[in-house]
Amino acid sequence: MADPSYSILPSPPFDTISSVRYSPTDPDKLLVSSWDTSVRFYHVGEPNGKPSEQLAKFEHRAAILTCCFSDSTHGFSGGLDATIRHLEIGTEKIATIGSHTDAVSGMVYSTESSCVAFNALVSGSWDCSLRLWDPRAATPQQTVTTTPERVYCLDMTNHNIVVAMASRLFNIYDIRNMSTPAQQRESSLKYMTRSLACMSDGYATASVEGRIAVEYFDPSPTAQAKKYAFKCHRHTVDDVDQVYPVNSLAFHPVYNTFASAGSDATVSIWDHKVKKRLRQYPKFNNPVGAVAFNCDGTRLAVGVGYNWDMGEKGMHEKPGTEIGIRRLGDEVKPKNWTG
Repeated sequence: MADPSYSILPSPPFDTISSVRYSPTDPDKLLVSSWDTSVRFYHVGEPNGKPSEQLAKFEHRAAILTCCFSDSTHGFSGGLDATIRHLEIGTEKIATIGSHTDAVSGMVYSTESSCVAFNALVSGSWDCSLRLWDPRAATPQQTVTTTPERVYCLDMTNHNIVVAMASRLFNIYDIRNMSTPAQQRESSLKYMTRSLACMSDGYATASVEGRIAVEYFDPSPTAQAKKYAFKCHRHTVDDVDQVYPVNSLAFHPVYNTFASAGSDATVSIWDHKVKKRLRQYPKFNNPVGAVAFNCDGTRLAVGVGYNWDMGEKGMHEKPGTEIGIRRLGDEVKPKNWTG
């Protein structure tokens, strides 16, 4: 029987989905980037209301690794061609605002007007740099911050930007002063960082080896004593422990629980305060590469598709992609929630 809380968007990308991002202000608008060199913009509908549909498609010259919204009608994208693009969703126009010297691997848009003189786009790259852009300028200006290693992913909460890099390194920046990191850390996990997501007082990070670590910004010994790591996205097959990468993390905007997505084709919801899993959703047909909550916390977008963990052979065994939308209930709410 079909699950009434789960639906599939039309016209998915035909190659690996690299990111799914909801609008920060409109719970029905979604951007999806892909290795098929496109960014797609969707209206996410209701079962008994306006149906879901693809409203725009932005073609690029190379695979897209990351995208984000600034508001419900403007977005940005970056990927293997090292170019930062501004996407005007209403007209489907694309404008180049600048570039890195290697692939763009992550981006966030800051609306913290108290932190900087303008709303800023921050991009990270394999060229070992962060760049801060003012997209409103006729000739967008950039501030370049050199990082000690290639940037794999980044996320932001309030004025804190967390940057995950190669060699298991992390830098935490204050967007009001990007010249030097406020903190420099080494990952609590032993293997390569695969994903990252921020909460108000810290962040969660995950590795290719099926583990998640919960970290806190406060450097005091009391706060650091609360950090921990745990195993996940693992299954026992014929008495052998199969370990899978954790490809994506996302925090719920209301309850501060978080979702994890793995190459084991599952998505789980976790309450990091009590260190428990609240729900594991039914297994998908392919690995899950990206997840995102919408701004009011009523939906979870899921990007499903083969992500090359098993090489070319696996691509032929499990072709196809899917953008799923799960309508959320109390399973994302902490058991002791009193808000």
